[in-house]
Amino acid sequence: MTNSTDYPDIPAELRERMLDFYRHLHANPELSMQEHATAAFIEAHLDSLGIEHFRCGGTGVVGILRNGDGPVVGFRADMDGLPIEEVAGVDYRSSARGTLEDGTEVPVMHGCGHDTHVAALMTATEVLAADRDSWSGTVVLLFQPGEETAAGAQAMVDDGLWDRAPHAEVIYGQHVMPGLAGTVEVVAGSFMAYADSWKVTLHGEQSHGSQPQDSVDPIVLGASIVNRLQTIVSREIAPRSSAVVTVGTFHAGLKENIIPDRAEFTLNVRTMEDGVREHVLASIRRIISAEALASGAPEPEIEELYRFPLNFNDPAATEEITGTLRRALGEENVGEAEPRMGSEDFGNLATALGVPSVFWMFGGFDRGTVESGSMPVNHSPRFVPVPEPTLWTGATAALAALRSKLAS
Repeated sequence: MTNSTDYPDIPAELRERMLDFYRHLHANPELSMQEHATAAFIEAHLDSLGIEHFRCGGTGVVGILRNGDGPVVGFRADMDGLPIEEVAGVDYRSSARGTLEDGTEVPVMHGCGHDTHVAALMTATEVLAADRDSWSGTVVLLFQPGEETAAGAQAMVDDGLWDRAPHAEVIYGQHVMPGLAGTVEVVAGSFMAYADSWKVTLHGEQSHGSQPQDSVDPIVLGASIVNRLQTIVSREIAPRSSAVVTVGTFHAGLKENIIPDRAEFTLNVRTMEDGVREHVLASIRRIISAEALASGAPEPEIEELYRFPLNFNDPAATEEITGTLRRALGEENVGEAEPRMGSEDFGNLATALGVPSVFWMFGGFDRGTVESGSMPVNHSPRFVPVPEPTLWTGATAALAALRSKLAS
């Protein structure tokens, strides 16, 4: 890995402060669209640097770092945590609690590394604010809430983000991943999948378990639907296309000798192409309706929970930023990624303006962990990236990307 001393843009004192940012954020996560303390922490940092800012999309924070005439560049860092109980053994482990929309109290953890994203962007911002003689233009700092629920980016757009902030010409973003710290992966074109999540409610006729002839059993109906849904990918989608259909929850009944009158399940769909997405979603609706008809049950209810857009990296902008990252981090530390079936709402920020965007991944674990065969993945209760060189890599990548577009 390239030695960080080759890139003196982040002084040692600031690297220590970045570590403090990260530890504070990691120990104090908040659930999606509830990031009140996190937003206040970011605002205090922007205030200390004399950077104007405003709230957007509820708990989102938009900073505007102006420095004369020049390009306008956006950079996004998401900041929400997850309902996960952390089991990692670090001394800044989260013991936070939060409340879901349904009132359930849950443990909260930064189990997807959003704390590293925020700490890295805060640090890159501080470098640029302290070195205004070397660049000119405007940086739009997008500290986004609610990525995990696909709510945050659209909430910021709907709240007038681009009516209140200068229009970015390009928007960058990044995400820590289970990979070698100090390395970056980026790919042009379709990078991360569409994701559609639905809740399905099945209706039946309740009866005693000994009198099935008097029932319409929603559990049997649901089991038939769940099994049949798996044939969409295996029998309706071309082998060279990508799709995933997952039923993540199934709830029904209160007692073993009562056939209930309803059942509920939730499903998640991942696709990489518009046509495939449309086909899969239509097939799901067809199967749900047909199985209900076959069971003599009423038409089920389908509720859309959330939707992630396709995350598309503009090819020209990606080629340019790949070269920039290789110069900043070392040729050997920047590789080409494979498209991922994970999802991101980052793309909504650029789509609202019709401008290009690029999103890349950076590694978060030491070589021993990577080679151990038991490296934690995102959303694991053990997903705690090593602070260094992970943070330095994220901050350096953000700084390099921004400097590459700002006038010198």
